[in-house]
Amino acid sequence: MKFIRLAIIIGFVFMFVMTIFFYPALPDRVVSHWNAAGQADGYISKFWGLGLIPLIMTACIALFTVIPRIDPLKMNYEKFRNYYEGFILLFILYLLAVQVQIILWSSGYQVSPNRTFPLLFGILFIYIGFLVEHAEQNWFVGIRTPWTLSSEAVWKKTHAIGGKLFKIAGIVSFVGLLFRDFAIWFILVPVLAVAVFTVAYSYFAFQKEKENSERVG
Repeated sequence: MKFIRLAIIIGFVFMFVMTIFFYPALPDRVVSHWNAAGQADGYISKFWGLGLIPLIMTACIALFTVIPRIDPLKMNYEKFRNYYEGFILLFILYLLAVQVQIILWSSGYQVSPNRTFPLLFGILFIYIGFLVEHAEQNWFVGIRTPWTLSSEAVWKKTHAIGGKLFKIAGIVSFVGLLFRDFAIWFILVPVLAVAVFTVAYSYFAFQKEKENSERVG
């Protein structure tokens, strides 16, 4: 756990050092958006273009740090803290990769995000799968629906299947590397499908539990 926290600090500091180092060499406007084909279709001033990701990182670290402290079920975080803090580290590495993508593209090394994002999101989704499988009932992390928050049994069932589905979504994202013109769909469609399925699954699991309880009663 100490290693993960140290790595989070190093990643946070490295983001700012890297950004400050490359800032003078970059043009006044840097890329801010790519279309589905992986072509740049949006630019923004260098200050905001390079400053936005570090700001997002700072805000997210602050939020991730506060969440376990304010959750009414904060004691449950201790049961999956390593996975939780591992996610924070992985998310920081993801943001670092995006910042490198922006810097490289704006420097003239135009590596299409359709070559990198399927890999980045695939790794992120797979890790989320592990996080979801180990997450105990809480108000902020995991598949939080009225039904998973109302029943610990439904929470566990939904997260068990949700974890597996997120891992599959990550593998499907990798396939986008082979079909780069459609890479965005290999990222979006699987994760949206997982989101819809797990919400529906939690509802029906809760209803089944309720019916079984009424029969016993």
